[in-house]
Amino acid sequence: MVLRAWSDARRSWRQGHAPALLVIPLALIVTVCVVDVLSPPHVHLGPLLVAAPAITVAFAGARTTAVMGALAVAAQVLIGVLRGVSDTTNLQAQIAALIVVSAVCVTVCVLRGRRERQLLQVRSVAEAAQRVLLRPLPVRAGPLRIAGLYIPAEQEAELGGDLYAAARTDHHSTRLLIGDVRGSGLGAISNTALLLGAFRAAAHRQATLPRLAVHLDAAFRWDTSQWRPQTEQDTVEDFATAMLLDIPDHDPVVHLISCGHPPPLVLRGDRIVPLVAEASHLPIGFGGAFGIADYRVQTFPFETGDLLLLYTDGVIEARDTDGRFYPFTERAPRWTADDPEHLLRHLQDDLLAHVAGHLDDDAAVVAIRRLAPGTPPPDPAP
Repeated sequence: MVLRAWSDARRSWRQGHAPALLVIPLALIVTVCVVDVLSPPHVHLGPLLVAAPAITVAFAGARTTAVMGALAVAAQVLIGVLRGVSDTTNLQAQIAALIVVSAVCVTVCVLRGRRERQLLQVRSVAEAAQRVLLRPLPVRAGPLRIAGLYIPAEQEAELGGDLYAAARTDHHSTRLLIGDVRGSGLGAISNTALLLGAFRAAAHRQATLPRLAVHLDAAFRWDTSQWRPQTEQDTVEDFATAMLLDIPDHDPVVHLISCGHPPPLVLRGDRIVPLVAEASHLPIGFGGAFGIADYRVQTFPFETGDLLLLYTDGVIEARDTDGRFYPFTERAPRWTADDPEHLLRHLQDDLLAHVAGHLDDDAAVVAIRRLAPGTPPPDPAP
């Protein structure tokens, strides 16, 4: 423990990220020394030297703060010598107070550095969890070019209740899931992991989208309720809105099942076409009475060059400072000519500008473009 404490302290004795600001406490020390020495005997500015380490702690590490405290103490001693009061009780008390304040400032720096390292470790774990749970979508799947965007509502969070995933099937098609789990916090993250795991385990095996929907609903309901006390069975509601899609390689269509999720958009040239399903089924977790025959698959054209956008309600319900919703259907066609990755970059910048950098809910978007047969794969990202 002693070695670890010493290691932590030594690492925290690093200069801060704003070395130019050191001019402020240094100028203060020099100014106090000159003015105090030139002032009348009854004027004493030495106590102001305590501000030097107090200012330094705001932007520098423990080592720099300690050096600044030592310079302040040396300046106080120099003032006493030059004014011939070095042996007075008043000066000695000022020096002792300055030493105590400097030591406190250094201690604050050490504790702050330790806390920052702990937060960095927590963030690293969160980033690793995001990579495991919300895996990056494949850049290319058959004739499709795909990109995904996830923006958490909390800036320091890496994962919330929005999700997306993709899988290839044996009958030459790509299946996709986009969803939004109810709630927030660890409960939502747990349900997100559950739904993603169920999709990845079954998306390539289930022969039809209705079978996949039944499987996801059953897995979600069973896992979220198996350990719940009987008294909570009817009071706690875990569910997720979701959109299931199947895009065949050789047929210019998209098949989908909507489970209470916002409809996808197809950008075709300068036109935008909402894919509104005739039947919107209950969210995942509420479909216990549904069987395979109850899920209706809708089919829409999805031709070469078309761009398909899947999204969660965190996008369309984002508000600016005046309470206006983000005009998603108006802004998205601006970037139709871009590839999916560039479109999502523009969309992210525009969305965050609309909400002044603060989202009230997580937001996720998936962009899919159908390419012409024989189109080579994209160059790897730099």
